[in-house]
Amino acid sequence: MSNSPVTYTTLGSTGLDVSELCLGTMNFGSAEPWMLNDEAESRRILERALDLGINFFDTANAYSNGESERILGDAIDSARRGELVLASKVYFDMHEGPNGSGLSKKHIIDQCHATLDRLGVDYLDLYQIHRWDDDTPIEKTLDALTYLVDEGLVRYIGASTMANWKFQKALYTADIDGYERFVSMQPEYNAVDRHEEANLLPVCEMEGVGVIPWSPLAGGFLAGKYDRDEDLSEGRASTDEYTANRFSDENWAVLDEVRAIADAKSATPAQVSLAWLCHQDVVDAPIIGPRTMDHLEENVGALDVDLTDEECARIEAPKQPQWPVEGKD
Repeated sequence: MSNSPVTYTTLGSTGLDVSELCLGTMNFGSAEPWMLNDEAESRRILERALDLGINFFDTANAYSNGESERILGDAIDSARRGELVLASKVYFDMHEGPNGSGLSKKHIIDQCHATLDRLGVDYLDLYQIHRWDDDTPIEKTLDALTYLVDEGLVRYIGASTMANWKFQKALYTADIDGYERFVSMQPEYNAVDRHEEANLLPVCEMEGVGVIPWSPLAGGFLAGKYDRDEDLSEGRASTDEYTANRFSDENWAVLDEVRAIADAKSATPAQVSLAWLCHQDVVDAPIIGPRTMDHLEENVGALDVDLTDEECARIEAPKQPQWPVEGKD
């Protein structure tokens, strides 16, 4: 995997070399209409990512109920395992009935073995809790994850999407009680979704925790997928409140700057948006989710887009990051 356009960085304070873009595999499967629903094409995209030098891949047991993991495992079968950084996640429902979800010791260990089987590997480089489990004490969860590390089934552990105080509790519990410590965090983060600047990102920076943002293009909004004068009464935006809520005056103002900078640099809005994210010191490797080969090539091209501090400031100016308060807009 040499002589590739992708360069590498270090994940947090682990010393682990990862590509500056992580390839996420949530789109690879057939459980939902919006998924790729084409295993052969999924494999071609993954193999091309390897050719381009991407060595960091993120999946989860819940993605198409394990199908994503199996597709990823088949695609990397011929790759050199020592170069790859494979990450998966655990928390969401995997079967009906008792112990089908959560972060109990039973569920974590059972699901880790199932993930390894689907991927066809002996160990995971990074095993992450997909969400916080209010029903399981963090000590029990960390005990299970530490067991997996001690057994050689997992190299590092990480987390995703939670309140700052919960993440800090997990970190200091690990420090005090001698459990494995979370080395990475997956927050939602992009140029229009910047609430984590007032939540998780400060503690990640302070604690040397690697940051692997998901939704770097805000569900396609920052790729220029929508226009102000577009009829938004049809398609995904008409039924998905999460998508529709992006259509605020502030967010359109951010996209205006992204588009203007993209035009000046002969780049695409997606490339400028990813370049902005890579420009943030706290960020290690945004998780891209290409559904086509063109999307993959476009995303990797973002690594060649250089932004000045002034250009980044233009993109940031319309937004004032705030952590949402429960019960308020």
